[in-house]
Amino acid sequence: MSSFRRTEYRTQDIPKDPGVYVYRDQFKQVIYIGKAKSLRKRLSNYFQPSRMRTADPKLRSLINSIAYFEYHVVKSESEALLLESRLIKEYAPKYNILMRDDKRFLLIKIHLGEKFPKLILTRLRKDDGANYFGPFPKAGVLRDTLDFLTKYFNLRSCSPLIPDEKDFKHCHASVLANCSAPCNGSVNRDQYMDHVNELMTVLNGKVTNIITDLSDEMSIHAQAGRFEKAAVVRDIIENIKSIFKPQRNFATSALKQRSDLEAVNELQKYLNLENPPKVIECFDNSNFQGSNAVASMVQFRDGKPYTKNYRHFKIKTVEGIDDFASMREIVKRRYSRLIKEEQPLPDMILVDGGKGQLSNACDALAEIGVTGIAIYGLAKRYEILFKPNQSEGIFLPTDSSALKMLQHLRDEAHRFAITFHRSLRNKRITDSILDDIPGIGKVRKMQILKEFGSVKNLRTKSPEDLLARVPGIGSKMAETIFEHLNRKKRN
Repeated sequence: MSSFRRTEYRTQDIPKDPGVYVYRDQFKQVIYIGKAKSLRKRLSNYFQPSRMRTADPKLRSLINSIAYFEYHVVKSESEALLLESRLIKEYAPKYNILMRDDKRFLLIKIHLGEKFPKLILTRLRKDDGANYFGPFPKAGVLRDTLDFLTKYFNLRSCSPLIPDEKDFKHCHASVLANCSAPCNGSVNRDQYMDHVNELMTVLNGKVTNIITDLSDEMSIHAQAGRFEKAAVVRDIIENIKSIFKPQRNFATSALKQRSDLEAVNELQKYLNLENPPKVIECFDNSNFQGSNAVASMVQFRDGKPYTKNYRHFKIKTVEGIDDFASMREIVKRRYSRLIKEEQPLPDMILVDGGKGQLSNACDALAEIGVTGIAIYGLAKRYEILFKPNQSEGIFLPTDSSALKMLQHLRDEAHRFAITFHRSLRNKRITDSILDDIPGIGKVRKMQILKEFGSVKNLRTKSPEDLLARVPGIGSKMAETIFEHLNRKKRN
């Protein structure tokens, strides 16, 4: 990708690769974004004298307005098309009228603020607080894959904003078979959000775990001679790899870099900080009914996630649920270690929570003698920033880049904590009574637990249920499993 170039720059020095070009006016505002199979050929066409004689008024106006240009080199035309669409939606250049029709790629939308979020396909990205992923060019594959993910993670697919018992009565059995059924209270919101958070890891491109599970399932079908089912699973694997493969990261481009740094400088202005907070660290806690209490710390540098410095913590000194004490422990541990190792401290600290979490984080810093770092608490309900020893909160403009960066930082810390908590909990679940049954391996055990949720639920079923719902289980094995469960229950 080039830096700003004036139009007098020689176009023969531009590469012949496919890519996206950006035109700016004399005020350096983006006025047009386009894609090209060959960047050199496309850009040279714009600046030929004959072009002005044959151009329509709109094109002449555009050419006369171009003072600077830049370009992004990509690997293929399809990648150029996606990047062009993404940048046009971000900058809305006035000359890109042709991109404002209905010929848009599909996006995946999920609103985490809803009580029971669900997956939605849309062609419009709105400023409504929802998470959007995409755009994706393969509509048919995307629809099939979202249908699978909805079932795999036991999410709802119904239309009501908050489903209830009336919706449950009218729901088809085939749908309920793959739904956690929040409508009738089978799961509460926290339990449902555990499913959603697992889904979010896939949407963010971390597909290793789900691909491993599906590969195991495909092998089981193939070994049992169920080749049609194995082929279906194979296609699902390929779809997920195709759709959610890691996207090329354009965050290092000048366009994105400026946006990130603007958020940092904006935050400095709003909070009246002496220096721009280029390194910010954020803390969050996670526990479930007091078990496996953990925490996370994530770091942003120049407004972007710096995953190399993300950290997990197991809470060591706190018993039961005590978010305040947990916050004090992890902040003290983090910065005691940095001081011991003579590592630099961040420019700013953010804690997920209000005055209570902030006060305990400040106490931890005071205990180890750390001073001079800007520290704030971000209360999620109203997105209020709290400052130590200040009774009134700080409201950043809801459309500001600074607030969006802090929200991103807070959400990353929460996601990272939840992921760690879930991995510990899943490890505990897998160490189950099923391990003691001869002939039950890891893959089979995970299939059973995934289908029935727990050994407790499995005990309420029959061998016939096991045969019907778990592929590859024979009659003899089903009887052996229930004999073992009943014997353990009597003991």
